[in-house]
Amino acid sequence: MGTWIFLGLAVAAILFAISIYNRLVAGRNRYKNAFAQIDVQLTRRHDLIPNLVETAKGYMAHERETLEAVVNARNVAVSGLKAAASDPTNPDAMKRLAEAEQGLSGALGRLFALSEAYPDLKANQNMMQLSEELTTTENKVAFSRQAYNDSVMEYNTMRESFPNNFFTAWFGFGPAELLQIEDEAKREVPKVSF
Repeated sequence: MGTWIFLGLAVAAILFAISIYNRLVAGRNRYKNAFAQIDVQLTRRHDLIPNLVETAKGYMAHERETLEAVVNARNVAVSGLKAAASDPTNPDAMKRLAEAEQGLSGALGRLFALSEAYPDLKANQNMMQLSEELTTTENKVAFSRQAYNDSVMEYNTMRESFPNNFFTAWFGFGPAELLQIEDEAKREVPKVSF
C-alpha cells in the first residue's frame, strides 16, 4: 500500500513538472512569435529607408551628412535586428536592437525636419508616399512591440511565479527582455506660447 502511495505521488510530481514545463514552453513560443511580428515590421521599415534617402538626395544634395547618418543608422538597425531575430531570448541583443532603432528614429527625425526646408521635396509624390508608408509602418511597429512586450511580461510572470520558479533554472528558462524603443519626442514637454 505504501509503495502505491509513493508511486502515485511520484507520478503526480512528474505530471506537475511536465505541466509547468509545457506552460513555460508555450509562453516562450508566444513571445518569440510576437517578436517575429516585430521583425516583419522593422524589416519593412528598413527596406523603405533607402528609397526615402534616394528621393531626398536629389533635393538635399548639400545635406549629405544627414543622409549618410540615416543610411548608417539604418545599417546598424538592420544588424541589430538580425542579431535579435536569431535569438530573441538574448537580453543583450534586444538592448542593442532598441538602441539601434532609437538611433534610426533620431536620424529619420532629423531628415524629416530638414525636408521641411525644401518645399519641392515636401511636395514630391514619392516622398509623400514613402513618408506615409513609413508612418504606417511605425504604427505597426509600435503595435507589434506592445504585443511582444505583453507576451514577455506574461512569460516572465509565469517563470517567476511559485512554484514555477523552482523549475525555471532547472529547465533552462531564462528571463525575456522587453523591447523598449525610446522616442525622445514623446518625452519632450510641449511648449505653449501665446
